[in-house]
Formats: sequence, C-alpha cells, structure tokens
Amino acid sequence: MKYFHNEIEAKWQKYWAEHKTFAASNPSSDNSSPLERLGEAKPKYYVLDMFPYPSGAGLHVGHPLGYIASDIVARFKRHKGFNVLHPQGYDSFGLPAEQYAIQTGQHPEKTTRENIARYREQLDKIGFSFDWSREVRTSNPDYYKWTQWIFIQLFNSWYDNDSDKAEDISTLISIFEKDGNAKVNAVCDDNVEIFTASQWNSFSSDEQQKILLQYRLTYLAETEVNWCPALGTVLANDEIVNGVSERGGHPVIRKKMTQWSMRISAYAERLLQGLETIDWTESLKESQRNWIGKSVGASVSFNVIPSAVEGTQHKIDVFTTRPDTIFGVTFMTLAPEHELVSQITTPEQKTAVDAYIEATAKRSERERMADVKTISGVFTGAFAEHPFTKEPIPVWIGDYVLAGYGTGAVMAVPCGDERDYAFANFFKGQNGMPEIKNIFNQDISEAAFAEKSGFELVNSDFLNGLGYKEATKKVIEELEKIGQGKGKTNYRLRDAVFSRQRYWGEPFPVYYVNGLPQMIDAKHLPIVLPEVEKYLPTEDGQPPLGNATDWAWDVEKLGVVSCELIDNVKVFPLELNTMPGWAGSSWYWMRYMDAKNENEFCSQEALKYWENVDLYIGGSEHATGHLLYSRFWNKFLKDKGFAPTEEPFKKLINQGMILGMSAFIYYIFYSVINQKTGDVIIDRNKILISKDLYWKTLETRDNQSIKEITRKYISSDILSEIDNGKLHLMPLINSTHVDVSLVNTSDELNIEKFKMHPLYSSEYKDAEFILENGKYIVGREVEKMSKSKYNVVNPDDICNDYGADTLRLYEMFLGPLEQAKPWNTAGITGVSGFLKKLWRLYFDDNGLNVTNEEPTAEMYKSLHKTIKKVTEDIENFSFNTSVSQFMICVNELSQMKCHHRAILEPLAVLVSPYAPHIAEELWSQLGHEGSISAVAFPIFEEKYLVESEKEYPVSFNGKMRFTIKLPLDLTKDQIQEIVMADERTIAQLAGNTPKNIIIVPGKIINLVG
Repeated sequence: MKYFHNEIEAKWQKYWAEHKTFAASNPSSDNSSPLERLGEAKPKYYVLDMFPYPSGAGLHVGHPLGYIASDIVARFKRHKGFNVLHPQGYDSFGLPAEQYAIQTGQHPEKTTRENIARYREQLDKIGFSFDWSREVRTSNPDYYKWTQWIFIQLFNSWYDNDSDKAEDISTLISIFEKDGNAKVNAVCDDNVEIFTASQWNSFSSDEQQKILLQYRLTYLAETEVNWCPALGTVLANDEIVNGVSERGGHPVIRKKMTQWSMRISAYAERLLQGLETIDWTESLKESQRNWIGKSVGASVSFNVIPSAVEGTQHKIDVFTTRPDTIFGVTFMTLAPEHELVSQITTPEQKTAVDAYIEATAKRSERERMADVKTISGVFTGAFAEHPFTKEPIPVWIGDYVLAGYGTGAVMAVPCGDERDYAFANFFKGQNGMPEIKNIFNQDISEAAFAEKSGFELVNSDFLNGLGYKEATKKVIEELEKIGQGKGKTNYRLRDAVFSRQRYWGEPFPVYYVNGLPQMIDAKHLPIVLPEVEKYLPTEDGQPPLGNATDWAWDVEKLGVVSCELIDNVKVFPLELNTMPGWAGSSWYWMRYMDAKNENEFCSQEALKYWENVDLYIGGSEHATGHLLYSRFWNKFLKDKGFAPTEEPFKKLINQGMILGMSAFIYYIFYSVINQKTGDVIIDRNKILISKDLYWKTLETRDNQSIKEITRKYISSDILSEIDNGKLHLMPLINSTHVDVSLVNTSDELNIEKFKMHPLYSSEYKDAEFILENGKYIVGREVEKMSKSKYNVVNPDDICNDYGADTLRLYEMFLGPLEQAKPWNTAGITGVSGFLKKLWRLYFDDNGLNVTNEEPTAEMYKSLHKTIKKVTEDIENFSFNTSVSQFMICVNELSQMKCHHRAILEPLAVLVSPYAPHIAEELWSQLGHEGSISAVAFPIFEEKYLVESEKEYPVSFNGKMRFTIKLPLDLTKDQIQEIVMADERTIAQLAGNTPKNIIIVPGKIINLVG
C-alpha cells in the first residue's frame, strides 16, 4: 500500500473543513452548545500569526514559515487539552491595490477579493489548523465599522497625568467649567494658553472645540509629514526606505500639512514600563526603547535678541540632558523646519537659509538621523541671549536637528558633545561661529569631553568646582528662579500621523462644521467608502475621496448625501482623508475573539475569557510600527474599560527569513560599430557562457581573450573589416538573474525552455551558448526571496510534487525558527523519503501491517526518547531538532522491524503537529474514528530510558578483545565470575592466570597479564 500524498492531503483538508475541526469555542451562554461548554471547561490558549496583506503575487515558500511554527504549537496545545484559538484573516487595505486601481481602473475591492481567494487556496493546501469561521478582513465595512468606533473613543478622550490613564472628554469639560485649565495635569499640545472658568464659559462653541482639540487623544494639527508627490499621499516612517517610498521607490519630501494625529506620546512611559512584563526578544524590546527614547534633563528658554527689522520678542525652547553644561553653549541649532526660522532669519541670510531648507525637505527623517558623517548648516543671522551671562549666542539651522524631536532646537556645547564639536570646527572662522567655550578642566584640543564624571566645571560662574550631579541640580534651581527653565523628562516618541491621502483605507467618521471636526454618532456606523470615477487626487490637489459625488453628511437625515447639497446649515462636508494602513491591525486580535458580534467590537465575556494573545509570531520589521501602535491601542482600550489586559501579546517570536537560492546566467554581449560614421552594425548580441568558463574568463580580466571568444561568432566578412580598422568590436562581460524554475537540482539550465520563456525569448532566442560537457551550468547565490530576483519558489509546486507535510517538515528542518536560512529544493527529497519510511512502518505491499504484540524494551526506549525530545522542543520552539529526532526514531524502529501498535499509535500522534495529513490517515487506518487532532499527546515515562544492562568492553592488557552484555546491578565479584567463565576469556588467557583484574561497574573490564 503506497503513500499517495495528494489523495491523503485532499481527503483530510476536506474533512477538516466539513467538520469544522479547528473551530474554537467561546464561553458558554444560557443556550450554549455542548462544544461551547466543553471549551469553557478547558484552559484557553490563543496563538496568532501577524495577518498578511493579500498581494497579487500570492505566497512563496518563505511566507508560511511562521504559520507552520504557530500551527505546530496550536495542534500540540489541542493535543494537550487546551481550547485553542488559532484564527486567520487579512490586513486588506493597502497601497498596492490602490496603485493597481489607478493603473487599470479596477476597483481595489475586486483586486483584494481576488487576491484573498488565491491566498486562501494556498493556505488551505498547506494544511493549517486555522479557525476560518472567525476570519476578518480589515477592508470589510463590518470590520472597519469598529475601527471607526475606536477612533471616536479616542477623539472623545484625554490623558490625565494624575490618574495616569485616558479619561472621557466630558470630565475635562467639567473641570474647565468649574476651575479653568490652570491646574489640569494633562498630556496636551505645547503652549496651551491658561484660562479661568469664567473665560471658558464665555468662549463660543467653536473656541471651546479648538481648545479641546489641544487635549484630545486624536486631534487635527499642522504637522511635518513625509509627503510622496508621485503617490499623492503621506507615508509613515516605516514606509520609507533609503529616502524613497518602499512602494515604487519614489522621492519623499518633508512638508507641513493639517493632519489627524494620535497622541501616542501620552503613553510613552507606560509603553516603556510594559516591556518589562512581556516575553519578547531583548533586541525587539530595545528597538522600542530606543524609539520611545526616554531622556531626563531640563527645558531651557533662550530669548531671541530682537533685530532692527523685526522687533517682536521670540524665545527658543530647548530640552537638554546636560543642563550642567549651560555655560559652554557656543551656538544654537534649529531644525530647518522650525517655525521660528522664517521669523528670525535676517535679510542677508534669507537666500542661503531658504536654499538649505529646500534641500533638507528632500531627505526623510530616518535618513537624516542615520547620516552621522555629513556636516551641513547655515547661520540665520539671528542671536539668542544666554539666560545667565546675557551674552549673544549665534543661531544656526542644521539638518541633524529634527523638528519633531524634543523642541526642534538644541543648545550646542562643542566642548562636551562630539557632534557639536564637529559642527563648530567645520564652520570655524565663518561668520556666526565663535570660538568654542571650554567649561571643563580637561583638554579639548583633539576631541570633545563627553563624560559625566572625572571633571570639575570651570568658566561656569556659580557652577565652578561642581560635578555633573551637583551642577545639574543647582542650574535647574537657578533656571526656575529666573523663570527660564525647569527639570523635565522628555521622550523621542512623537505623536503618530493618522491621515493618508488615499482612497483604499478606512473612511473617518467625521464631518466638518465651520472647519472643525464633528464625530458621527456610532449608531450610524459604518461610514462606507463611496464609489469614485478615478482613484487619483483631484485636479485641485484634494485626496481621492474628493472625486466622490456623494460624500457629505446630512445632520437631519443622518446619512451620506450628494456633495451638491452641502449648505453648511444641515449638510456638511465629510473628511476626505482615510486612515493609515496600521489602523485596522491595531486591534484585530480582539475581533477574532468574537468575530461575528454585530453589537460590540467584542463582548466582555469573550474578552475576559481569551484575555490576550499567548503566542504571537511575525516579523521583526514591525517593531516600531504595528507592534508599538497595537500596544498603544490596547492600553487605551484598557483605560476605557474594554480590554482586560495592559498588553496585547504575552510572548512574541520573530521568525527568520527563508532566503532564495538565486540563479545567474553569464554572458558576453557585444556590438560592432563603424569607426567613421558611428553606425551600429551589430547591436548587443549575446553569447551565454557556462559558469566555470565565465569565471575563468573573468579571472584573467583579459579583454583580448573575451574578444577571441566573441570573434568565433562573427561572420568572416565583418571580422576582416574589424581587423583592417573600419569596424570596432566592443565586447562586455556581465551576469543577470534567471528564473529558478528553468534550472534543475544539478544547476543545469533548460536551454530550450529558457529560449521560449516570455521573459527571455525576445532577447535570447537566437543567443549562442558556450557549454561545459554539453551543459549550461548557472551560478548560484543566496539572496532575499523576491520576484525581482526570479528566485521565488511557489509552495503550490512543492505541495503538488512532494506534499504539504513534506513542505511543513522541511521548512522546520532548515534551522532554528528565528534565524535566516537558504531554501534549496534539492534538499527536500530527504524529508520526502522520511515520510515514505514512516509510512512503511505501518504498511507493506498487502496493506496495514500492525501487530498487537508487546514491543521490546528497545522499541519503548526509542519511542519515549522521541516523546521527551519533541515535547521539550515544541515547548521551547526548537522545531528543527524535533524533525531530526523523528528521523532518528523512524530509522531505529525500521531497523528493529517494529510494527507494534503500542509504538505506532503514539508515534502518529507525535508526528501530527508537524505532518498532520499523514498522521490523520495513519490514525484512521489504525481503526480510529474522527480526527487525531483531539487525541491526548503521549506522556513521557522515564522508566523506559533507564538502562538495565551494559555492554562491557573486555580488554586484555589494555586491548579490547570482545564485548559482553551484563546486568547493571551486578557486583564486582559477580562480574568477575561471569567474565572468567566466558569461553572467549579462557581462549585469550590460554591457561595463564591474570595478575590483576580491573573492573569498574558500568564502565570497563580489563585483565592484566
């Protein structure tokens, strides 16, 4: 009876779908089913993968790696008696579908739906135990209804520093009505004006709303954003790579726009402290710590010295972690985007400053932060006044200062900071750059002194003779006395821009009255995306929703109506921006808990039962994006009484990347040009050279040898004209990627398929080939798996050719889950062979071959070694070593000719999490009903690994002559008696008596003559 993987896998995938085998049960209600009551009696376990964006390319073999790992854990936990929630869905709003809509006119919803169908087909083929009854799609109105609802909750909340949590905005209004805002300890905009209760009560409604926007957790404000003109939208920092958009590689500039923002900065300290309570890798935690960037120091105000032209009094606020160095301030630097730059720049410096600002706008914040080598800046012509000495301090702008970090201004102390030191020396001698002030009793002729110990301050007035701690405390006290500073804790974390100028995203539940945002009542949600004729921005630069004909809110009819009816009396314009890609992914794990609930985003019963995710698997590239925003939203929802826990994900594992094994073809391409006229006689003809010949040619770097190769493929009449100088031969040697599907496991290119392939037929159809032993051998290189490198391997092909169980086992066998590892299809045959060998333990040519006889001790030993190893490996997420142990076990059992039910039944359960299809079939063939997935996992018993016998080496004068198996509980005298009576000993001694007999029980026996 042969192992036909295609039939077996199709059979069990159909069974799982029909029987809803992997459906998790929620807590019971009065009319609960037996399944629900059973689920409530079990402990819960929630395992989740970061849900995918459904791209048009579908899955390649690198994508399922984390899914396979989580599926092994989910199946193992079911075997261990847990009620397992293992859902899947789609992060289905995204820029690629919108870009495709712009190019083709096809609605993004249709593209997304088709892509999801393809993803689902591929995921089902691999045999994942997902609970598909809970599937979510962030682009479905029944899902984003609740994303809109959460947005409204954020809008209607403020952060109270005294209670250290979000509170309803109504409580803030009550405080304003009774006491004004002087004593309010809130996270809010900078420079909020103080008002009394009587003033608040006298403000108009519009004035009150503007003030409340300065406190709300989501608010409208003019902010610096990453603007991509080619895509017509704002991009998040993690959507920019090397200064260009990740999607399409388009230039990105910094510009100011009125945008929705999320006040994530209110949660900075809680986000930091929460990292200590979760089981994440230290490297990922450190990424978030650095992104949040907590600093303790002081805020200091420097008054700008009024110029003769512009007499308004301005001040520059800075945050510094080294207030003790205030007497070393030599100059000040503002971010080029700082609002004061245009106001304080002198006419003489305006041209230089404007040019610098324009150049800086073309660089992303990340690029500027990463570039520590380039020194650039411009003097504004303005001066600030030192708060103590009253000396003028020149004010510069420089792109190493960021408008969104701190105050967007720094007090530069070159004697104590390397970057300031480099800046001062670079511009030394130029207008506006004075000599460096040294306030340390240290030599700074070669470098800045940046230490916080080992010095006494000099040239520092009342701080002279003090060290870091004493001076810091003293200077803060003095700053507070003169009203120009105070102690402060600062965070690098900035509020998150929440607007995107796109069509394919969640609509905001917002309309505008007198330019101020109003929330639509939650009972009217969802506000559904309107139809538009085109997906580009409007001609006057409005976002794509500006193309909608019906996109206005009627406050009487309480619905969306035609834009032509806007009268600003009862019909008002709706928000034209949409939410960013991270909106829907910032709470989706909660929706899985209660995915069909039409009345709540999730019931309190479900939230209380499932709490949060026990195991989350996904990529580390989301460290400062999705993973930070999710923690923020979870904490907010906990503050509001919805989420039951402070953190969303207890344990997080970042799976490594499966790398592609790229293939390369090598070629000489040559042209022949008329020397006199410049006419091209032959244009870029190609000669393909097999790998080793190519490298030999390349090693010589001999242009003449390349020419000699090329001449063999040129007609004699053209060659003669080349030789007499009329024509010029120009050969070049190069390489390029080739589709790996055209290469076999021996690295041989299928030349005929290559010539006919649509990617290569036009360019290489008539190409010449230089072969090695009749074959064209390609080069190989390990790279990121990518369509552009033509090294993508489709999991469908692996499933069809070898089986899904083989794919699952092989991906785990490649190496530790967290590490990157190269894919090599040639290596998969070993895993395929292992499954066939496993099958043969149960079947012979006549069918099932299983006996009820009692297994031997060695059989039990092999099984229980495997139970112990696999259990420990799954609990420690060391899946690769489990696969190795399976192979060892099956080899041992095969050698023992084990066909014993008592061994093979638990072995099938052991294999089940890794190779579920074959395990299901083996279980069924053994005579069991239903799915193996609910069968209890085998329990390791130590007694089967306890050794009762020892095979002793018996030596004569130190040379081993034979072995003898003896019980381990024998005494020395008993061992000696048995050995001396053995015929082999008698033969070796040949009648002689040994002088000494050395016996170490459990180890050695040595007879010394």
